[in-house]
Amino acid sequence: MNRDPYTTEATDQPSTLQLVLTALAVVGAIAAGLYFEATRQAFTSGLLFLTILVGLVLAHEFGHFLTAKAFGVQVLEFGVGFPPRVFGKRLGETEYTLNWLPIGGFVRLLGEEDGTHPRSLAAQARWKRLVIIGAGAVVNLLLPPILFAIAFMIPHEEAVGRAVISAIVPGSPAEAAGFQRGDIILEVAGRDAKNVATVARLVRIEMGHEITVTVKRGDETLDLPVEPRWAFPANQGPTGITIGAQYPFTEPVALPPWEALPAGVQATSDTLILARNQMIGWFRGGSGPGVAGPVGIAQATGEAAKAGVPPLFELAALLSINLGIVNLLPLPALDGGRIFFLLLEVVRGGRRVAPQKEALVHLVGFVAFILLTIVVTFADISRLLGGES
Repeated sequence: MNRDPYTTEATDQPSTLQLVLTALAVVGAIAAGLYFEATRQAFTSGLLFLTILVGLVLAHEFGHFLTAKAFGVQVLEFGVGFPPRVFGKRLGETEYTLNWLPIGGFVRLLGEEDGTHPRSLAAQARWKRLVIIGAGAVVNLLLPPILFAIAFMIPHEEAVGRAVISAIVPGSPAEAAGFQRGDIILEVAGRDAKNVATVARLVRIEMGHEITVTVKRGDETLDLPVEPRWAFPANQGPTGITIGAQYPFTEPVALPPWEALPAGVQATSDTLILARNQMIGWFRGGSGPGVAGPVGIAQATGEAAKAGVPPLFELAALLSINLGIVNLLPLPALDGGRIFFLLLEVVRGGRRVAPQKEALVHLVGFVAFILLTIVVTFADISRLLGGES
């Protein structure tokens, strides 16, 4: 029977998640080899990606570990990496292990289906099981404000000049709102629009409803109402304006901790809203999602590293958000899939789905996940060999 590593009894049989990550490691190793031939930066990018991935996955598993300990569930093992094992050391009732496959980590708890032992997971109240299973994703969603804050505290270059409108598409929302070439954008929806990147982000955050954009036109300051579109032609943007920097300069910026943390919280909130708006846009006629596998993310890590340390922390924050959200989706072999069966148990008046049937669902999901990963990986390799970023 395939079982999740953080909800299984002690066993020598690999769990579903272990099989998934082992298969990913094999695919990633093959892809990394091809990628290494394509670019000299591949090895460094791969190491950076693995470092970030392992850190985020261990943080995820630490959430399961802490909540299990808090509720008295016996933690059999906390593993760094995946088997085969390098070595292990037992402290109290838990064995801490280091394993050869450096692609994350896992927590094994006593008893997913077998609730005969009072300290097994299955013997706990449903709300406790829900907390333990969901804790990993919650940790991934709590990390980004800290990661963003660290990025903001490290000295980095930011554009000095505000955004200036250089062109307006005829018939666009911007033309209907009365925007003109040469307008300098000061605020978007009441928030300071300090440079081009900020304007682009704030406009996309407010897609779908009317906002006020404050501009400077000559000696006047005007408030112009405009509604950014969900769907728009290529190269037009939500409002139909082209913007450029007021000044072609940057300056070093480093926020103090008391400013960086609130900014990190705001950046996390903005990122979640942008993700939501992107998904809504897919159904409103916008462009479809861009998909990247381990190789594509490793390439993005290398590109971020070229820009300095802060972009790496920002990328780690984005990946942590992705891990948190994806793990909560009701998909087989993920935390969300486990939560789905737990909620189904509630709906069924406390009757659990047969473990064999649940295992089969997770196995089918595992196979589909591996096939999708292989397809995406080869698409990433084709893109890399074609010289695309």
